[in-house]
Amino acid sequence: MKRFLPFALLIAISIALISWGVVGHKTVATIAENHLTTRSQTVVKYLLGDTTLADIASWADQVLREPEYKNTAPQHYLNLPLGLSYNDFQKAVISKTESNVYQAVGSNVAVLKDPKSTKEERAIALKFLVHFVGDLHQPMHISRKEDKGGNTIQVQYEGKGTNLHSLWDSKLIGTEGKTFNQMAVDYDKATPAKIKQWQGDSLIKWLWESYQISSRLYAEIEINNKLNDAYYNKYIGIVHERIEMAGVRLAGLLNEIFASATYTNLRPKIAVALENMPRPKQVSLEYAASHIGETVSVIGKVVDQKEVAGMMLLNMGAAYPNQVLTIVLKGNALDSYKKLACDEVGAIGKVVIYKGKPEIMISDPNDLICKSIVY
Repeated sequence: MKRFLPFALLIAISIALISWGVVGHKTVATIAENHLTTRSQTVVKYLLGDTTLADIASWADQVLREPEYKNTAPQHYLNLPLGLSYNDFQKAVISKTESNVYQAVGSNVAVLKDPKSTKEERAIALKFLVHFVGDLHQPMHISRKEDKGGNTIQVQYEGKGTNLHSLWDSKLIGTEGKTFNQMAVDYDKATPAKIKQWQGDSLIKWLWESYQISSRLYAEIEINNKLNDAYYNKYIGIVHERIEMAGVRLAGLLNEIFASATYTNLRPKIAVALENMPRPKQVSLEYAASHIGETVSVIGKVVDQKEVAGMMLLNMGAAYPNQVLTIVLKGNALDSYKKLACDEVGAIGKVVIYKGKPEIMISDPNDLICKSIVY
């Protein structure tokens, strides 16, 4: 029996560290993919092959069971006492000597930027970075040491026993009951101005935001640990925002890393690697719904369009609500579209289902197709 105890303990540790759960981490990664530049998408494909960021989003949790990576457990969180001012918080984070998520993000960014790093080392660093950015946006991962980030604080949620950490990892998301693709579409609504603001914030600011939320959660749970729909309704919006912020900021960080000279020097190797990769499949508009989850190229006439919340919704094939496909334009793709006169419009991107209809969302103008007919 004793032979199995270490393995069982490792499983328990890994479960306790899963921030946002698998679904939440996949959502963060999918939102990030929506905001990558074409250059960053190229580098990601070079490093991961046909594997997407969503596919590797929980890799850092899974490898905790392997002897080579079991010492990375502390890199998923940061322990600090409550009641710190922003300046004291910043000093405490920077002066930490034990391994933590702040140091882990920095060290993996350094590996990705180091021209001496091998392709394999960069790929591993990318997998860790995708996960850790998601971790640090989960409020209970920036919290107190004495209760293990809320793992020992028992609560009742919907009449069932759980703990504060688990509640924020997965229980609130579970109540919503959406897939990660649905969440990525529903959550990814930030305006270009908000995206610029979030991506311009410092890493310390990302951590401070989580610290402020967890401080409030601790105070409230001391008053009442029997939680119901009112708690869900109060905090599900914050869950949405933290996951969206994590995805948008992860994309900004990767875009900055992969724009560096280190990756300019790799361009010939990347070009060779891409030559052997399949190009996006060209599909007819009417068959887009048959390619859910695939990255495709599709083009057609826009029947109607609507601008809302910093996005342009282009309905193809028929007018809303009977559209065959909706192309959603954000950021630079939207800016480019407004400057063009297109007889037919298309997009290169992943087909997802949103409210029962197929949809492709793009933000990179290189993924926008504009066809003008010359008579």
